[in-house]
Amino acid sequence: MDMKKLRINKLRRKQPEAPSRITNETVAEHREKILAGGRKFKYPIQYARHKLVINALLVTLVSFTLLFIVAWHQLYIAQNSSTLMYRVTRLIPVPVANVDGEMVPYNDYLSRLRFNEFWLRKYGDVKLDSKDGQTQLAYIKRQVLNTAIQDAYAKKLAPQHGVTVSDKEIDDTILQQRYTASGQISEETYYSALQMTNGWSKDDLVTSLRRTLLRNKVAFAIDTKASKQAEEAAKLVASTNGDFPKVAEQLASLPGAKMTARNSDLVNTVSTFGGLQVSEVAKLEKGQVSSVIKSSTDDGYYFVKVIDKTDTQVSFSYLHIPLTMFSESLSKLKKDGKITEYIKVAEQKQS
Repeated sequence: MDMKKLRINKLRRKQPEAPSRITNETVAEHREKILAGGRKFKYPIQYARHKLVINALLVTLVSFTLLFIVAWHQLYIAQNSSTLMYRVTRLIPVPVANVDGEMVPYNDYLSRLRFNEFWLRKYGDVKLDSKDGQTQLAYIKRQVLNTAIQDAYAKKLAPQHGVTVSDKEIDDTILQQRYTASGQISEETYYSALQMTNGWSKDDLVTSLRRTLLRNKVAFAIDTKASKQAEEAAKLVASTNGDFPKVAEQLASLPGAKMTARNSDLVNTVSTFGGLQVSEVAKLEKGQVSSVIKSSTDDGYYFVKVIDKTDTQVSFSYLHIPLTMFSESLSKLKKDGKITEYIKVAEQKQS
């Protein structure tokens, strides 16, 4: 009998309680019970979402770190000069070297290197993948890196000497380059030829010309030795009617004097001779002596005397006064350990 009562009581306890009636007085209590039941599902989702955000941030951080390591390896170890890495260095200003506190942009280095690689692959006599090709490429890398360092150093010195390059100077230089022995070529033909032979766009050319013109102007601005020699030479050239060997001999005792006096062969009037625009020489009459002429590069100062000329060619004697102080300053910086290169490019001699 007792066992029967115990079984009946257990069954009664298992039956669910009948829901209480909801009234205006008990509605708040029922609402709280329902909300409390939902919170056990809400909070775990919040915690999971917080964990997902942290994991996403960690994945992003690791991805960027890996990309940085890969890019660093491709630039500074493998020295990858592909179009992708070139575009990366255009977007992100990373250094290839440092000269006296001035960053040498990797993009400047790659721009000229790709120019040379493109030309060699298309027109070179040896394949770049061969041993001779790699030797030639190593030599070019050294020259290109030296030029990039020179450009960066010129950029550092330019504000100190008030040197700038205007858009008009760039346009005038391009216009000069469009003149050929057959006459002036159109802009479209000029830029198409530039793309075909060198792989450069107009923007690439303008950027390169701006750097080159700035370096040339800075080299002239800082070279007080050469300018002093040119002043003294001008007096003697006038008094000797262009006896350049005699002038060079008399000025040999000036500080840093390295001037030379020689004769040219017949040169096409639309070409260049060193940094001398021959078109300027062609404007002179036979036997006429020029005043001092600045080269269009950082080559230095010239005095010329026309020996013979035709409609398309001219020969002349000349006195050349080279610029030396810019290169001497860079050599001193290198000796003092103020030039740091971030890639390994060995000194090479072209065979």
